[in-house]
Formats: sequence, structure tokens, C-alpha cells
Amino acid sequence: MTQRLITHLRHVDLAVPDLGKQLDFYTDTWGLTAEHSDSGIAFLAAEGSPEQYVVRLRQATDKRIDLISFGAATPADVDTLAAQVAADGVQLVSEPGTLQTPGGGYGFRFFDNEGRTVEISSDVAVRQHRKIEEGESIPVRLSHVVLNSADPEGTRAFYEKHLAFALSDTLVHPRMGDMMWFMRINAWHHSVAIARGPHPSLHHASFEMRGIDEYMRGTGRLLRAGVEKIWGPGRHMAGNNTFSYFLDPHGNTVEYTTELELVDEDTWHPHVYDISNPEVSDQWGTANAMNEFVAQKSFNDPDKGLFVAPPV
Repeated sequence: MTQRLITHLRHVDLAVPDLGKQLDFYTDTWGLTAEHSDSGIAFLAAEGSPEQYVVRLRQATDKRIDLISFGAATPADVDTLAAQVAADGVQLVSEPGTLQTPGGGYGFRFFDNEGRTVEISSDVAVRQHRKIEEGESIPVRLSHVVLNSADPEGTRAFYEKHLAFALSDTLVHPRMGDMMWFMRINAWHHSVAIARGPHPSLHHASFEMRGIDEYMRGTGRLLRAGVEKIWGPGRHMAGNNTFSYFLDPHGNTVEYTTELELVDEDTWHPHVYDISNPEVSDQWGTANAMNEFVAQKSFNDPDKGLFVAPPV
């Protein structure tokens, strides 16, 4: 396995047909802050995060994940990773160099096994951020991204081999077999999870709240605003985090969460959880039951433009 040189999840970039509607939702309703925006593109920051942005929105004909970005500690680590993935036959989108996105930095891009664009970067300027106050129901940071995959075993192997992701836990079904893999790149239980699905797409993007009270206040605020909730509030067993899942205006699932587990990587042993046990999906028993409706909502539309790099 490759030495782990990536440090954390930076941002997820989404292409959408109606930028204005999507931007209004993520700022006025979801609680992100628009910064560095330009014609046809918007960079959205989380007030509690040092990242320049945690979501990028781009006006496009087709809906898709444009890019998933991870951080590295140094330019030397970026160069090492680029050389390693290229030597393994992974298709590079761009060679290591100066980034033209907010905060600058040094990075490169490549396609994963299913054609998603992945970016690795270092030396991105730290955004001026602040402590989220008690009762303030806005995201602190981007917690994790879950990917639907038509080849989840291959996708898991790709991220383990090339980026040194480690398996934290697996969800299994008695009839359907392995269904979801929770993967970590630091002490957080997962920064990425891979879900078995009919096609590559975004399963959901999750945003960490300050605490339980702020998480519940945010959940209630979205319900009062008439945003469609598909699952929650509840608490998962894998990761031990809370969850409330909503749909954005383009049908992407987004999650408010808090208290994602921090693991001791030296002693952690992955669990295998049976998702036919209701307590695995929701320890509290407060969420609506996980069923075909919920699952199909998170299948999302197939990503368009796989193996096609998005604009810088």
C-alpha cells in the first residue's frame, strides 16, 4: 500500500444546471458563505473551517461531481503522489503546478477508476475563520463525502492503493452482501465512504455542526423552510455520528451531522455491521426507517462527463 501522504478532505465541487437556485439554497438555507464567486461559478466556505471553500458550484448543462479535493502536507508530498499514481498507470488530468483557484497552492489532478476527477494540493492559503457560537446552526466544516459506485470493490481498492485510505467499517446486507465501506485518511472515522449503487454519482455530502443542539436546530430550521427531508434525525452505528439528510434543489443529498467518531488508528479494527438490524442504521430509533424510497433518493442521477476534466 502507498504511504499515506494526504492529510484531509478539502472540498467537493458540483456542476448544476441552475446555479442561482443552488447558490441560494447553500447560502440562505444550508448556512454556507459565498466567497470568491465569479460568472458561472461560486466558491462556498464554512464559517468554522480554515479551507478557502468546502463546496464549489459551477453552472453547467449536465449535473455531476466536478471534483473531490484532498490536502497534502507539502509540495514534495504532492510531487511524490503524482509520480506514484502516474507510475501505476493512473491518468493524470494535470501535472503538479500552481493552482488557479482561491487560496492558490500547489497541486495536481487525476481520474479515479470510475472517471471522477480528484485533486491533491498543498500550501493553500488558510481562510480567516471563526469559532461557531453556541446555538448557531450553520456548518463548521465539510465532514465527509459518500460516493455511489457501480464497482465499489474496485473503487475501494483504488483509494487504498493510490491514496492509502484505510477501512474503518463495512455495512453488509444478509442477501445483497457488502453495501458500504467507510474509509479514513486521518483519525476521523471516515472522510470518504463508498456505497454500492447502480452508477457513479454523489450519494451525499456531509457537514459537521457545532454540537447536538446546533445539529437539531439546523434540522428544524430546514424542516420549517420546507426543504425535503429524506432520512433522520438519528444516530448511525458506524462512525457513531448523528444524521439528518435533505435534498438540495438539484436532488443531491446533503447531511447535517455531528460527533463523528475519532479512532485510534494504531488499535482500530474494522467492524462488519448488518444493516438489516435497525440499530445499525439508527441507534436512537428516531429516524424514519431506511427503505427503498430513501435508498433510491440517494442513488442520485448518473454523473455526466466521467473521464472529462472540469474547467479549472
